[in-house]
Amino acid sequence: MREKNGQQMETTLKIPTHIAIIMDGNGRWAKARGLPRLAGHRAGTENLRRVIEACADLGVRILTIYAFSTENWRRPPDEVYGLFGLLEQMIDRELDNLDRNGVQIRHLGSLEGVPERLQQKIRMAIERTKGNSRLILCVAFNYGGRQEIVEAVRRIIADGIPPEAVDESLISRYLYTAGLPDPDLIIRTSGEMRLSNFLLWQAAYSEFYVTPVYWPDFDREELLKAIEAYSRRERRFGQISEQLAASHPSR
Repeated sequence: MREKNGQQMETTLKIPTHIAIIMDGNGRWAKARGLPRLAGHRAGTENLRRVIEACADLGVRILTIYAFSTENWRRPPDEVYGLFGLLEQMIDRELDNLDRNGVQIRHLGSLEGVPERLQQKIRMAIERTKGNSRLILCVAFNYGGRQEIVEAVRRIIADGIPPEAVDESLISRYLYTAGLPDPDLIIRTSGEMRLSNFLLWQAAYSEFYVTPVYWPDFDREELLKAIEAYSRRERRFGQISEQLAASHPSR
């Protein structure tokens, strides 16, 4: 529902606890404007501030963003190191504001191969904001869902855990997202219909929302559209509607 002025009636929305976003379309956004790809990534980085602020205002507790995948190393070196530079600039420019507004930063992925100076800034941002609790911002950087699961299995074996003790709960505790709830809603911008190796384990029962809007143009209004679509869905987790109604009679 919308008010007469066209603004979303936010009080009627079912706000997800955890939203994850595949921020796609920066290159195509730039190409459509006759700009280099890195200009699109820069615009996407600047847009991130607006989406973080919107999530915090709406009461989202966890926001996970897909910033750089393990497959992105295959891109031209100039683009890869340009992305590293943009992340470094963002930490320099935004960290004070994020910390002041209660945002806790976490890193999902590996820092192997990442320039040492950027590694240090990432660790510093994590350490500085670890006590914040208004919004947890998980940055999936140098991240791959399959690699995450492989590393979890290796650490389980290294810890000497017997096979009969391995269950879903145990594996979840060895993932990068240990201690966090799985995403309620996964959003992908630019219209592509795939996960691209993002949160493969955690996405088992997530709701998906795909929009043709490129990431630099994905603003608060577009976020509200995604949440509005999520609010209309019934999450059954393998059950049928009647079972849900019986277990939640007040719904």
